[in-house]
Parts: sequence; C-alpha cells; structure tokens
Amino acid sequence: MQGVFGDGGETVDCRSLPSLTSDSDRQKLGSQDIDQYAGISETFMTDSNAATGRIAILVPCYNEAATIEKVVRDFKEAIPEAEIYVFDNNSADGTGEIARGAGAVVVREKKQGKGHVVAAMFEKVEADYYVMVDGDDTYPADRVRDVLAPVLAGDADMVVGRREAVDEAAAYRRFHVFGNWLVVWLINVIFGSRLKDIMSGYRAMTRDVAKNLPIMAYGFDIETEMSIQCLYRRWVIHELPVEYRERPEGSESKLSTFRDGLKVLFRILSLFRSYKPLTFFGGMGILFFLVGCGMVAAVWWLEWAPQSGYRLSFIIAAASLMAMSLIAVSIGVIVQLINFRFLELDSILRRQRSRHGEND
Repeated sequence: MQGVFGDGGETVDCRSLPSLTSDSDRQKLGSQDIDQYAGISETFMTDSNAATGRIAILVPCYNEAATIEKVVRDFKEAIPEAEIYVFDNNSADGTGEIARGAGAVVVREKKQGKGHVVAAMFEKVEADYYVMVDGDDTYPADRVRDVLAPVLAGDADMVVGRREAVDEAAAYRRFHVFGNWLVVWLINVIFGSRLKDIMSGYRAMTRDVAKNLPIMAYGFDIETEMSIQCLYRRWVIHELPVEYRERPEGSESKLSTFRDGLKVLFRILSLFRSYKPLTFFGGMGILFFLVGCGMVAAVWWLEWAPQSGYRLSFIIAAASLMAMSLIAVSIGVIVQLINFRFLELDSILRRQRSRHGEND
C-alpha cells in the first residue's frame, strides 16, 4: 500500500468488523498491511465510541439498470453493517426502482452531472466513514473492507482503489490509458505527489474529508478535483490496488474520451492557477521576462535598416513583456498570500467544528 502525504440521510450503527486476517484477505492485502490493520475488528469490539461508528456506501448512478442490483447485493453481502445509498441522477431506465428493490436507500438528484451527485451525497448522508463506488460493477465489492481499513485505523484520510485492469484492452477505451497517465503525471509534477491513479471511482474517506471537501466540478472531472483538493489540504491519501473489470454486457459508459478528457485537463489547470498561484503566475512572469530579454538582445545585436519600423516594434513589445512579467509575478504573490490566509481560517474553523462535535 502506498501512502501519499498531501495535508438529512439515513444512518446505521456500525457493528464489529470481522477479522481481516483470513487467508484470502492476506492474499489481497499482503502480510505487511495485514499485520498493520489486523487489530481493527478487535478495537471496534472493545471501544464503545468506535462501536457507534456509521459506514455509508455511496453509489452515484445514471442509467445503470443493467448492473445496479448486483452492485447493491454484492456490497450488502460484503459489509452488511453499512447502509447503501444510491443517488439516482435522472435515470430513464428504472435504476432507482431496481436499487430500492435490492435494499438500497435511493435519493434522487435532479442536477445533472456526477459532480452535483457527489456534492449531494456528502451533504445529505450522515456517517462517520464513507465509501464511494461507481454503480457499473467494475469495482470489486469484496475489497471494501481492505479499502476501509487504513481509514478506520486512522492512518489515512482518504483511500483510493488504484485500478489494475484484468483486461486492459477491454476495461479501458482507446486513448484512456494515455489520458490517465498524462493526468497523473501533470498532478504529480504540479503538486509534488506520488499518486498513480487520480480518476478511480472507488474511494473511502473520513467524515472530516466528506464534510469539508469543496466540490466545484460538476462532471466526470470530480475524481480529479477530489484528489487535488486532498493534496492541497495536506490530507493523507493511501492507494490500494484493486481489480478493475470491464463493464458487463448491456452497460454503457457515459464518459466521452475527448470532451471529458479536455474538461479534466482544464480542471487541472484551473486548480493549478487557484491553489498554486505563485508557481502559475510566477512561471508566466518568467516566460514573459525571457521573451522580452530575447527581443532586447535582438534590438541590440541585429542590424536594422534606418527606415525600418521593426526595431521600434521590438522595443515596444519588449517593454510590454517586461511590464507583463512584473504584473504576473505580483498577482502570484498577492493571491498566494490570500490563499495562505484562507488556509489559516479553514484550519481554525475545522478545529472549532471538531471541538463542537466532541462536546455534542
């Protein structure tokens, strides 16, 4: 398991967790991780506060009639003490009715888009631990306890199920592998992280993350934003390899390779500008300065005809670029200071909310 340092719904009582030390679980997690988390079930049995913990399985859905019943039943079998919530995003194929028949709590979200659904899930569902999983039956329900283990143990704020495709050609459409690699590379370079899967839809998280995570994306770029927001706030992210299957027959992906891929790239650039303003605007300032210096050198070293207007044009352009360079760096410094103050305020408010919660 890899750790990356980055800094009104229904509720259900949590029962003691079964031991994670069976032979099958050892094969899944590995002996080192099992030794680390083997005591979780015993802790839950002896700690009265932990015994009241609530686990919610959150399933965003849009036209997943072909798979939603199996997903609900698989998670009910894998973790019966959890409550399963299916958020139906205007499905036209009876997804909500099928999920309700399988035993899930169904909530309708009228605003179209996965980001709207995720925001509604975190707002409406009250729990101590959350698991978010897609409703297309591409993620294994029998790994849910493994994904939850570091969160329950207090070793991670969010655990991401790092996808390892059983059949890469079948599980991923054309260009998706390259697109995923490009997104991961950009985020790791910009934010200095070591993540391997940014866009996984299988995640576990604490209540603190779910209730304090800003949601600004409204489409399939939501997973990218969640990862970046966690890195920015220095929440601890763990990645755990999980099997990633192809969609069953009759289930169709709603993801557009190029349209949604461009949205993800623009979201990364937008968050880069917002959360790393000194780097973003400082980089622009350095670029403008270097181009301006090049124009000054051209004016100084090149021979110009006496009647040529290009020399004057180069001088004006160089002066403009030098001024733009200074302005860009100034913007970066100012926004960086504002961001720092907001981080201080956010830290204070989170501590106050935590104290109020303990007093309640």
